[in-house]
Amino acid sequence: MEFQRFEFHPHVSAGVRAAGYVTPTPIQAQAIPQVLGGRDVMGLAQTGTGKTAAFVLPILNRLIGGPRGRIRALIVAPTRELADQINEAVAALGRQTGLRSATVYGGVSMNPQIQKLRSGTEIIVACPGRLLDHINQRTVNLSHLEVLVLDEADRMFDMGFLPDIRKIIRHIPAKRQTLLFSATMPDDIRRLAQEVLEAPVTVQVDHAAPANTVSHALYPVEQHLKTGLLLELLKHTDTESVLVFTRTKHRAKRVGQQLERAGYRATSLQGNLSQNRRQEALDGFRKGAYQILVATDIAARGIDVSSISHVINYDMPDTTDAYTHRIGRTGRAAKTGDAFTFITKEDEPLVRDIERVLGEKVERRRLKEFDYTRQAPARDTEFARQPRQPQQRRDRTRPAQPAGRTEQQRSRKPEARKTSQRGPSGHHSAAPSAQRVQGRTTAGRI
Repeated sequence: MEFQRFEFHPHVSAGVRAAGYVTPTPIQAQAIPQVLGGRDVMGLAQTGTGKTAAFVLPILNRLIGGPRGRIRALIVAPTRELADQINEAVAALGRQTGLRSATVYGGVSMNPQIQKLRSGTEIIVACPGRLLDHINQRTVNLSHLEVLVLDEADRMFDMGFLPDIRKIIRHIPAKRQTLLFSATMPDDIRRLAQEVLEAPVTVQVDHAAPANTVSHALYPVEQHLKTGLLLELLKHTDTESVLVFTRTKHRAKRVGQQLERAGYRATSLQGNLSQNRRQEALDGFRKGAYQILVATDIAARGIDVSSISHVINYDMPDTTDAYTHRIGRTGRAAKTGDAFTFITKEDEPLVRDIERVLGEKVERRRLKEFDYTRQAPARDTEFARQPRQPQQRRDRTRPAQPAGRTEQQRSRKPEARKTSQRGPSGHHSAAPSAQRVQGRTTAGRI
């Protein structure tokens, strides 16, 4: 079967040819006819199977003959990176259709998004939090929506977006086509599918197991030796483009810096970066400016870089699903890839779960060139915080007195100290500062 058999509009077919698509992937072959037929679809497929084109192409084909200048298709994605990737696919595949698309997500100013929405767009790719902001401020109009896509629904559940999804659905027409794609189907996602899909067709492509184009290996190692092992492994491995996963933002940043100091073209991607910095890291990795990208699970979905030859799990992920999503970044588009995972004794239960999913034991490896006997430093792990320096003990019944103060100053009454101002020298007096109001922190929206 080839793409020409779908009988797309000529302008959509031109985008297919420009992308170099000839034979559809299994998820495309199953989903596209159903979406073209107007059916609601629940698609179960692992990452890297081509599902973005499975919904983008039918949407372009549907919208090309209709009215312009109003939002007719909404694609909801869990992360900014995935939203950008989908929007790029819409732009590339729909270049000759004249259809316009825009991204809507947090971490950047709303004003350019508002201007883009006001100028007229038929397709928006949005993250839930920022989309709700626009809905609440009435800067987006979804009353003409024809197609809703929920992409990576299980990831949105993991990130706590299901309540936001339900709020968004209350603002869109009940009569619509809905497509839901997910790599896994936990109970909450199944319940959501029952709520938002009408008589759906289910298409399923090897959603439980990682891609068979990826080979797996485990490297048992103590926590404090991981960075040394990573450097040694890179030295003895023929790599093209490497994605390294860590569990925390702090660790991603530190490992990226250590790889840079070792002479590698490396960068990190983690949630503390601004959107511009995140995009710069991704673009540099995609274009080959960086050979190694060190990332938290924020990058486990939405990175479509076909040249990734190796995924290295510096830290074991929390679940088998997360393992599947991580290693799905390599072995894409029928290419082969390698997944190396560093494991400690605490990771063994999850290793057994992964082996059950794979249906086989995963090879354990040791590097002959690496010294596994090096003792751990005084700190618990390589990345533990430095212990605080012990402070001089003082009498808690009296406030601490700065050095160099006169006896007369020390004898001032507390009432006087409370109102003392800066002296002629510009230094504060012994007065305690005004009561501090601690700033509230709220979870940032993606």
